[in-house]
Amino acid sequence: MSSKEGTARAAGPDRPVPEDYVADRIKQEREARGWSTVALAEKMAEAGHPVNQAAIWRIESGKPRRRVNLDEALGFCQVFDLTMDELTAPPMKHADAAVRGLVRERIAKRAALARVQRDAQILERELDHIEFELKHFASYGDEQKAELEQLMRREEDAWKRQHP
Repeated sequence: MSSKEGTARAAGPDRPVPEDYVADRIKQEREARGWSTVALAEKMAEAGHPVNQAAIWRIESGKPRRRVNLDEALGFCQVFDLTMDELTAPPMKHADAAVRGLVRERIAKRAALARVQRDAQILERELDHIEFELKHFASYGDEQKAELEQLMRREEDAWKRQHP
């Protein structure tokens, strides 16, 4: 008997160890997101893989645990944005739900920051173009330059009054 076969039998009759990993991972992912079993059931239904709240509880905590079928496993992968390998991998020992939530939040914040930085670069290019056009207008003569400066002061003052 190979070590894999021995490991598969350690989980109990007809229940391979990866199924326990799946159950643990489902609970870990759900808790990391702050979802109830009801919320997870709703998200599974929205994803086209309906599983009721009681079934989710039996998967996570039942004695014996309820088995997860392939359609449900695919749904959990979709809802949690995991690969099947990630869903069936041994759970992390030290990364509790709070730490996993912080990691996800960090990733989301970094992505948001990258979007804001990209938007800022676009705005800077647009402002450079506007400044170029205004300088071109002012280059027609001192009268146009003075008129432009006066207009810019008035518009800035009006904007400041409307946006304190």
